[in-house]
Amino acid sequence: MVVASMLKERGGDVSYIIVSEAGASVYSASEVGIEEFPDLDVSIRGAISIGRRLQDPLAELVKIEPKHIGVGQYQHDLNQGRLDEALKAVVEDCVNRVGVDLNTASPSLLKYVAGISSRVASNLVKYREEKGRFRNRRELLNIKGLGPKTFTQCAGFLRIPQGDNPLDNTGVHPESYTIAEKLLNMDLDEESTLKLSKELDVGNLTLKDIVTELKKPGRDPRDEMPKPIFRTDVLNIEDLKQDMVLTGTVRNVVDFGAFVDIGVKQDGLVHISHLSERYVKHPKEIVKVGDIIKVKILDIDIERGRISLSMKEV
Repeated sequence: MVVASMLKERGGDVSYIIVSEAGASVYSASEVGIEEFPDLDVSIRGAISIGRRLQDPLAELVKIEPKHIGVGQYQHDLNQGRLDEALKAVVEDCVNRVGVDLNTASPSLLKYVAGISSRVASNLVKYREEKGRFRNRRELLNIKGLGPKTFTQCAGFLRIPQGDNPLDNTGVHPESYTIAEKLLNMDLDEESTLKLSKELDVGNLTLKDIVTELKKPGRDPRDEMPKPIFRTDVLNIEDLKQDMVLTGTVRNVVDFGAFVDIGVKQDGLVHISHLSERYVKHPKEIVKVGDIIKVKILDIDIERGRISLSMKEV
């Protein structure tokens, strides 16, 4: 709020962004936080974590147990073992779908890559610190505890930008490099891909995946997601007015509606009855966490810090 007010006074083409601080205090007092910044106060560690979330949310949030991020409803009433297992599976899926930069990833991120344990993740970082940046994926076989079987599991998810082989910066597995090299400079359509899969004796789906990676090497699927909202106008709840239309980010989805960050300290609530003109059985039919949506302010209760929002007629 202080920064926002200062920017408003100074004027000019400067904006600010709000980043969720959920779980930052857990990180600041954790073993990972202490190991990364042993000489800093917990409040400073928390501030660094929040800043890093803007740069690369996935790389920072993996350092916190998913249950501490505070998304969802009734999470403490569930079987904690099964909840942890389900949440970790989702994180692993996200990490492996996005891919990991082998030369910058922390042990906390690397341990979610298929086949890599916490011990191997630590050995990877230690090797990188001693030998310098990785130049190719084959160097992975020099890591203590990372044998051929683990290499087969993890190699396709580990990226090396500006390495010796451009294919090391794609999701193509080293086992498929020979096929990928044959496909370079070829313009393949659906029919020719099917024909080529038979000639090369490789599955059609695998071949399509290779073609997709070659078309966009080093692609980060998150680039296609809506960009964060930079703000210059609304600073606090007193700035809000009835019927004002704002752009916000969905922070949480529960049975009775969705909580939306509209740029003030308090998140506003879009009740399930105001999510759509049609009947909605559950809010997840309409929105999910991270969605950027337009909302209209229905009501503001400054004393209780409550904001009612609607997605209807926006």
